[in-house]
Amino acid sequence: MLRIIDARTGDPVEAAPTRRGLTRVEAHVPGLDGTALRVLLVADTLVRALELTGTPVWARLDAARQRPEVRAGAAALGIRPFEDSHDTGLGGTQVIHVAAEGSPTPDGVQVAVAPVEHPAEGADPDVLRLALLSRRRGQAARLDAAALQDAHDTLVRWRRAVATWAREPSRPVPDEVRGELRAAWEDDLDVPGVLRVLRWVETSDLPAGARFETYAYADRLLGLELTRDIGSLA
Repeated sequence: MLRIIDARTGDPVEAAPTRRGLTRVEAHVPGLDGTALRVLLVADTLVRALELTGTPVWARLDAARQRPEVRAGAAALGIRPFEDSHDTGLGGTQVIHVAAEGSPTPDGVQVAVAPVEHPAEGADPDVLRLALLSRRRGQAARLDAAALQDAHDTLVRWRRAVATWAREPSRPVPDEVRGELRAAWEDDLDVPGVLRVLRWVETSDLPAGARFETYAYADRLLGLELTRDIGSLA
């Protein structure tokens, strides 16, 4: 069960307290900058994590300024579209607000996102996504050249490995590995923990088919298009 830390109280809460009940995830950004993109990415990842458990989710965007630019920036980063925010009047719906640290939000659970320091200009969106996902959302992210190069190298290596593993007979995701992945993202949306599991799987002695299925499964949360290069290797 996915639990997240409510920034208002500091206590863990269930992201979906009612089984199969609707959860509304609302991203709040004042305009377009690096921190705003990180807020949207955290909201996108939260939506994906809820959907993996079968929870119906309604993702909404509250952008005070630059709405077209915000939407374009989010799309470039692989963030799925959010609906425009408006008053729904849906009583009993779980509401989770995702916003930058210190930002006021309406009543409901609040997920606080630390700022991005020195956001890179012109970085490849997939590389930027992985670089941001590699840090806990409560930690300020400094996207310097070294961080982006590490994300680039990791993404290239993983896509190449997945394309190679895909040539072998498929094997199911091992129960222990699946459990470790879920335990990570259900623990306050610990995406870096998910990435640590993938790094272990990468060099493990698991069958190639099982490693492929593990990466494909985790990518439903990560949204990194890790299977993109299948069929492209000579």
